[in-house]
Amino acid sequence: MAESNILQEPESSAVSINEDEENEGNSEIFLSVFIQQGKIGLSYYDSSDYTLHFMLDTMDNSDLHLLDRVIQELSPNVIITSAKQEQSLTQFLERLELNPDYKPEMVMFPNANFGLEISRQRLLSAHLPFLPPNITESEKIPYLSSCIPLDSVLMMRSIGGLLKCLERRRVGSELEDSSVGIPIFKFLTYTLKDVVYIDRDTYSALQIFKSELHPSVFKLQSGEKEGLSLYGLLNRCRSKFGSLLLRQWFHRPTRDLNILNRRQEVIRFFTSPRNFADLSTLQSCLRNIKNISTLLQKMSLSTPKVAVWQSLYKTVYNALCIRDTVRSMPQSIQLFSEISANFTDDLFYIATYISKVVDFEGSAAENRFTVRPNVDPVIDEKKRRMMGLPDFLTGVARTELENLDPRFSTCSVIYMPLIGFLLSLPRLPSMLDKESFEIEGLDFIFLSKDRLHYRSTRTKELDSMLGDLHCDILDMEMALMRKLQASVLQRSDSLHKVMSLCAELDCLIALAQASRDHGYCCPTLTPNQRLVLIESRHPLLELCTPVFVSNTYISSETEGKVKVITGPNSSGKSIYLKQVGLIVFMALIGSDIPAKEAEIGLVDGIFTRMQSRESVSVGLSTFMIDVNQMAHSLNYSTGNSLVLVDEFGKGTNTVDGLSLLTACLNHWLRRGPQCPHLLLSTCFHSLIQLGLISDSPLLSLLTLETAIEGEELVFLYQVKNGICQSSCAANIATLAGIPNDLVTRGVEVSELYRTGRTIRKMDRPSADVQNSRCAEVVEKFLNIDLDDPEIDLDSYLKDEVLQALEEVL
Repeated sequence: MAESNILQEPESSAVSINEDEENEGNSEIFLSVFIQQGKIGLSYYDSSDYTLHFMLDTMDNSDLHLLDRVIQELSPNVIITSAKQEQSLTQFLERLELNPDYKPEMVMFPNANFGLEISRQRLLSAHLPFLPPNITESEKIPYLSSCIPLDSVLMMRSIGGLLKCLERRRVGSELEDSSVGIPIFKFLTYTLKDVVYIDRDTYSALQIFKSELHPSVFKLQSGEKEGLSLYGLLNRCRSKFGSLLLRQWFHRPTRDLNILNRRQEVIRFFTSPRNFADLSTLQSCLRNIKNISTLLQKMSLSTPKVAVWQSLYKTVYNALCIRDTVRSMPQSIQLFSEISANFTDDLFYIATYISKVVDFEGSAAENRFTVRPNVDPVIDEKKRRMMGLPDFLTGVARTELENLDPRFSTCSVIYMPLIGFLLSLPRLPSMLDKESFEIEGLDFIFLSKDRLHYRSTRTKELDSMLGDLHCDILDMEMALMRKLQASVLQRSDSLHKVMSLCAELDCLIALAQASRDHGYCCPTLTPNQRLVLIESRHPLLELCTPVFVSNTYISSETEGKVKVITGPNSSGKSIYLKQVGLIVFMALIGSDIPAKEAEIGLVDGIFTRMQSRESVSVGLSTFMIDVNQMAHSLNYSTGNSLVLVDEFGKGTNTVDGLSLLTACLNHWLRRGPQCPHLLLSTCFHSLIQLGLISDSPLLSLLTLETAIEGEELVFLYQVKNGICQSSCAANIATLAGIPNDLVTRGVEVSELYRTGRTIRKMDRPSADVQNSRCAEVVEKFLNIDLDDPEIDLDSYLKDEVLQALEEVL
């Protein structure tokens, strides 16, 4: 009951929301990389929340796949490196510059700026607001060593280059004195442990993300919106930082069973119908949780705006509501127990303190921080005096008027901040210059709009008795505000925990809501090399079609890890491949999946050869891009990987393409237990008909069912064991609207080629030429003079007309 009496539900503040959006829109990520002898150390700075993230020294391969994964995830605006760098990094940056979709700014500093000692000194001189201002460097070192492993040499050297760039650009301290260091609010560890490898081509082919230009002309400059994609489908988050965390999960699918089980248990709880009410309550609270990092950064300024206090109070108030709701839920669920434990009484203290001290209505009216009544008796007394001043000064003015020159019929006593109390008199017609303003017993101060302002003996007494009330009230309220600021900033750790746990809760509620709306099931996750999807569906396509045919996929050493799918064009082979890839991906972020039931062995990577992302700037042909994707899958896939290959080899000569496909397929089959889960679709039926594939228990042949009704081909979209004997290209061409005579000729040539017979060229003239020849024949008939006895009609018809008819026909 005490909480309900003290805490009042905050009103909405559009100002704070807009400011948060503006702050997030201006955020930048600065990534610093240092590589030496096959090891990589990196760190990055996020200007949106002033946090420094670091990754311990890690081994990377010559192609720097780990660095590529980091850049995919972070999409840094600026990449900082040493001018003296290894060749592998030089080549990597050159390849990065060829990417037409991503153009970060490259900054290179002399190698001296990455020295270990100078890096430590820059870190010690950084501005750390959470530490006491009078702390010495020798006292800072033990604290920093508890936050950052200073013995991680490459990582420390990357921090040196990072801070050098930030200092030059004054990031986070643009308006501060040059002596003020770069603000760092928090140190966070960045890791890619147990992260599933997925490259850009796979993200694009599976349509996990899809950016589109915003339809509103007012938002064209701000960029893009999410189109029809898996992220757009599952993102039901109510907060911006929840959406950002969900995007991080999408960029960082994991094999860590502990993390996945932690997410699954929360989703299972919220998909239960009896918990729908709690879900709605939490979503309404999460909608009002603001970006705490941004609020704390603004709170560290000298004078936070009223909107910041409103947003902070609203955030803490709703965090308390979330805590109270979660505490009524099963504490055996790890996330719920962490929320109950980490949403401490510090939140109640902050909310109570703000509610008792800040007068939101008065602050909004005066556009400054004002204090509630009954907080400080001295302030209350001064405000009471300020409110009673008009009546009091009216009485003083009457007394002053009795002692004035009779020429003045009116006067007033006014109070002006910083100046004090003044006697205000009307300007008489005789008062033309400054000398005429002088009045005995009064000190002239200034003239304003035909009003003369003087300081009298009485006003001087008022100045000494009452003082500068307005300034005194401002100073005292500012002192209270700074005390409140300090109290909030001292509890910043609790607030940061609130934000991270609320973001996770928001993501899991979003995934649970999507699961409930679309009828998903919870998959069984295992460390085995086995994938079982019973009656699975494509999560995106099922939303776009009135009826979707579900299919089963089973991959294991006993039931075949290599699936070769043949089938007519447009029968659904590509959709089946993408369906499997998307479902496995969804399981790796902890989401439920569109299937009746599923068992998913955790894969370490998803590789695809499905989509050619062409660009003139890359300088590669379409087939070369396809081969690069295939080489990537061959070189880096393991026995725990999922490989999806769609129509490889069609971009070159038929024999060469078939040969390459056969060689790749046999290579995977020879790997035995280390063969990945391979799903390959092809229209090269000779691959099977000519027996080009090695016999292996890992191989399984699939096709998609079709039926022919009359002359029309009907797709059933049902996967079954078997081989497709025909691509049904003629039927597809007819459905696409190609003229029947062209389709007929195509079938004829195909049959001749298949049986090895001679294909005769059709040299038929065009319709215009035929019409011209017919006109000539008619003209010859009309020109025959039948009355001419010298004409042998039979001979003429045989030699002239019949020859012309033969040419026409």
